[in-house]
Amino acid sequence: MNELLAVFRRELGGYFATPLAFVFIVIFLFTMGAFTFYLGGYYESGQADLAIFFNFHPWLYLFLIPAISMRLWAEERRTGSIELLLSLPVPLWAAVLGKFLAAWVFSGLALALTFPIWLTVNYLGDPDNGVILAGYLGSFLMAGGYLAIGSCLSAVTRNQVIAFVVSVAVCFLFTVSGLPIVIDFFSGWAPQQILNTIASFSFLTHFNAITRGVIDLRDIVYFTTLIGAWLIACGIVVDMKKAG
Repeated sequence: MNELLAVFRRELGGYFATPLAFVFIVIFLFTMGAFTFYLGGYYESGQADLAIFFNFHPWLYLFLIPAISMRLWAEERRTGSIELLLSLPVPLWAAVLGKFLAAWVFSGLALALTFPIWLTVNYLGDPDNGVILAGYLGSFLMAGGYLAIGSCLSAVTRNQVIAFVVSVAVCFLFTVSGLPIVIDFFSGWAPQQILNTIASFSFLTHFNAITRGVIDLRDIVYFTTLIGAWLIACGIVVDMKKAG
């Protein structure tokens, strides 16, 4: 556990050692505010809730989260510091999990800083704060899913740009797999069971269910299982690169 905390502190501190963290947070907060109140037409909707706010999260995360994850392992491989990290008395699982948790906490901090939007909605109306809280939970879990995918793909290459592009592509597939455009493509020849399976892999399917205030154990299990599976894959990739 001490090794995990050491990696976690090192990685989290690394975000704030450069302007990267502040640039990311400013961009995230600006885009969320602009998308919610202007592009999303919040005032015109006449609804005292944050449905519009959460509707934009999957699409913003699709680009912003891979921007965080692309450096997790690719930068270590590019600079050669991965050999130093893995030569230390730190278990591989602690290095993988510590890096992931640091990135997840950082993205959670950026999400938490949108709290003034929540306050604004309460000032303007009388929203269901339980539903809003569920939306924040779903958003945090979804960010973890994107980060786990990005972490694994960052370990595959030493080029951060390649890691970013591939992460965006894979996350996009997980995001849209439940949309009609994808389901309609398979519906002509695939049985209903396969269609349901494809839809069940969609981030949107599970995220939208949570943002409606329905915290189903199946949605929680989906995100936690996906995160665990991709982190295990990340550990395997890092170990293979180390062996190679």
